[in-house]
Amino acid sequence: MNKASCRRTTRPTAGPAYSTRDPGDLQLGVQALLIKEAGLVPTLPVGYVHRVRTGTAPDLDIGSFNQSALVLISGDVGEFHYDSNFVLNEQTADPVRRAQYGQTLSVTHDLFSEALHDRLEITGELWHFTQPLVTTTIHGSPNQRSNAVGTLWTLGYAVRPNLILDVGFDHGLTSTSTAWQTFGGFTYLIPHRLWPHRTPPALPAGPLKHVHRR
Repeated sequence: MNKASCRRTTRPTAGPAYSTRDPGDLQLGVQALLIKEAGLVPTLPVGYVHRVRTGTAPDLDIGSFNQSALVLISGDVGEFHYDSNFVLNEQTADPVRRAQYGQTLSVTHDLFSEALHDRLEITGELWHFTQPLVTTTIHGSPNQRSNAVGTLWTLGYAVRPNLILDVGFDHGLTSTSTAWQTFGGFTYLIPHRLWPHRTPPALPAGPLKHVHRR
């Protein structure tokens, strides 16, 4: 999700500051697994995301999208885990519609694995997104071909196998990227299936007999 719910504090030129609460976008998507990791062969899922409702929270520098298609590649090399995303988005600024392309590469490694029993990990990421609807730099200078490039660093701590807390920062590297961002969040995996397994009917006890019918 490119927009998150946020609280903004605004200080006008005259008068006291005031706060507003802004909802983020609502997006729904599906994902399918094409290849499951086996040895050096990486996991290969594909996904599609569609924006159902547009929020009023301010965009990040990569903007919002109406719909998005993505290919994800992840795997392990020794003690390092890597993830790479290839993204194709549709961005709009009525009546203009533009394609946006993005690539990310992140590497994760455990910290103090023996003392903390593999609970703490650090991730470094390098990302790039085109900005087809951005025509000026953060300083207001005109810019015809804009690209947001940045590096992201995060620490993740596993409270439980299905609950991960994370905190980190992102630093933009180009004149059209947000200079600094900080964030925190959590990932929770539902411990039980929402629907039961479908088990095949039990076979009758005893030897099976094949009956010929004419």
